[in-house]
Amino acid sequence: MTALGRPGPGRPVRVLVTGAGGPAAIAAMKSLRAEEGVELIAADMDPWAAGLYLVPERTLVPAGADPDFTDVVLAMCITLGVTVILPTVDAELQPLARAREAFAAAGIELLLAPAAALDIILDKLSLARHCAGVVRVPRTEPFGPAIEPASWTYPVIVKPRRGSGSRGVLTVETAPELAALARSPGLIVQEFLPGEEFSVDVLADAAGHVIASVPRLRARVDSGVSVGGRTVHDPEVENFGRTVAQATGLTYVANVQCRRDRDGRPALLEVNPRMPGTLGLTIASGVDMPRLALAALLGRPVPAALDFRERAVVRFLDERFLDPADLSVRERHTGPDRTSPAPAPSPKGRREEQPWTSRSSKS
Repeated sequence: MTALGRPGPGRPVRVLVTGAGGPAAIAAMKSLRAEEGVELIAADMDPWAAGLYLVPERTLVPAGADPDFTDVVLAMCITLGVTVILPTVDAELQPLARAREAFAAAGIELLLAPAAALDIILDKLSLARHCAGVVRVPRTEPFGPAIEPASWTYPVIVKPRRGSGSRGVLTVETAPELAALARSPGLIVQEFLPGEEFSVDVLADAAGHVIASVPRLRARVDSGVSVGGRTVHDPEVENFGRTVAQATGLTYVANVQCRRDRDGRPALLEVNPRMPGTLGLTIASGVDMPRLALAALLGRPVPAALDFRERAVVRFLDERFLDPADLSVRERHTGPDRTSPAPAPSPKGRREEQPWTSRSSKS
């Protein structure tokens, strides 16, 4: 390995992609598997994760909240010769970022924003306070004893300070209804935004310079999952995403969510500091964020700015058919032995297959 974990001449870049059962990981792997000199290893905590079987190599990892998560993943990466980790699971982001130096010492780089940026972004109250005065931020307060239900315009939104998606989000229609709810330091109250919602995929280089900002609209949603959408040119929203990324210190790929307020202005909802689930649409619109982010991480030239074309997508269920023996191996071995480190590479430098890894004869 050369400095900063960059492979030497003729050596492949081995990328471990976590959360292989999710659409973000699958979109990233579809992009990167076409890149010459890149070898992919799919990782997930669930042996039934579909993305595990899209590439020749796969492994199981513990949950991001597991106290041994980073130690197990570091040992695993050393054994497998991983040079880059691309995490797509929220619970993994901060543990990995805090262990960045340990991974760097082993020649492993993280395609992940700095820990300081994650500390701001992953706490919605912290994010709102940090971005106030930079972009339009809806009124946001902790749902504690000091909250005054009569001072709000209804409806309002009550939601967890941490977490993504719609889990735990409640629309409250009246002041008495808000007053009747149990207060919690883990919840916030936020002004309701009635307008159109945008998801803005943002690409930045290693220094935080924003290369592209691509707004998307969700046209069809089924059980909380976007099954149809389109990218749209909207200079105001594009600039909004770019401004939030710069203000929070984001690098590589992230997703900024905003919605128009009663006056039609975009206002901040949240930021997902990882590759989003509908990234395939952004790639089809002409901005291949996984490939460009990897190039930026490795110090390779990337464009200073990129535009995109408007595209639409419809999504559907697909299948991957397997040899049952391949799946049964994954079910028998749920992960590396927690009582000892992962085995070191063999003396000859060959990566020996461990019970928690697998290589298919074909992908």
